[in-house]
Amino acid sequence: MSKLAEFRQLERHLADQLQALEALKGDAGLKKEIEFESKLRALLAEYGFSLANVVSLLDPQALRRVPAVEAKASARKPRQVKVYKNPHTGEVVETKGGNHKTLKEWKAKHGSGTVESWLTQ
Repeated sequence: MSKLAEFRQLERHLADQLQALEALKGDAGLKKEIEFESKLRALLAEYGFSLANVVSLLDPQALRRVPAVEAKASARKPRQVKVYKNPHTGEVVETKGGNHKTLKEWKAKHGSGTVESWLTQ
């Protein structure tokens, strides 16, 4: 696209946006909201409160709510249970990690590779 065509396209968009802005300026609902906001800000300034103070007064639970983004803190899937069966003793160990006391003892006694071969699931 040439610079001239790009300029004219942006000019048209600007004209459309200015027209939409003028239409909004005449909207009674917008005027009412602007008036409310200005009166509210003046009242807040008069009493020395902030918007956060007002929110905490009206809805004390609002600050305790956790945003949805933070609720999903861990995208990690849960670990699967591994079942080891000692062929010498028949003892069974179920664990999700490698920090199991009996499993560590077996690995110290028989070696890690041997104990991993006892994995049944």
